[in-house]
Amino acid sequence: MGSPAFAIDSTCAGGAAVAKALAARCAQLDALERPATAMPPSDTRPACNSLWRSLAFWRGLTVVGFTAAALAMVVLPGQFQPPQTRFMVVLVAPEDKSPGWVVQARSDKRVELIPLGMLQVPADKSLQFWTKADDWKAPVSLGIVQPGERVSVPLNNLPGMQKNQLFELTLEPRAGSPTGRPTGPIQFIGRAVQVY
Repeated sequence: MGSPAFAIDSTCAGGAAVAKALAARCAQLDALERPATAMPPSDTRPACNSLWRSLAFWRGLTVVGFTAAALAMVVLPGQFQPPQTRFMVVLVAPEDKSPGWVVQARSDKRVELIPLGMLQVPADKSLQFWTKADDWKAPVSLGIVQPGERVSVPLNNLPGMQKNQLFELTLEPRAGSPTGRPTGPIQFIGRAVQVY
């Protein structure tokens, strides 16, 4: 630091003592500014130490982190949704309990009716698919199905699937039930069970 850039008049009372104390303090500060001999020169510090102190490194790492988080939010949103409740029904013949169809519901929007074999239906008749939950007043028609064909049925106007919901296939006139309710004999019947 060198000598102070100001001068103290030593002729003033106490000025000599102040000048001496100030000079001693400046000498102490000069000694603190000089590097100690035990410290390595600044250019020989380890590279990792300078990396951790680098502002550019931390800014770059922040940009990479935010980019990864944004990509994860865009690409993976469906991965973190809770699994939907699924239902399954095995429709069996009322007489001998032999399975004939399977109903699968993976969501509240659609059910699939899957045949397990071929069924002969008279030419003047059709199979009509019905469902009824415990708290409904009457069964609801899900449409006419062709024997042996897989069918996907939308449930647009119905409440969500429920445990123990009834599904059945009845033998109806060719155009379907004239009353909007099952009129013919039940060919296959079953209740929904929840599967995980």
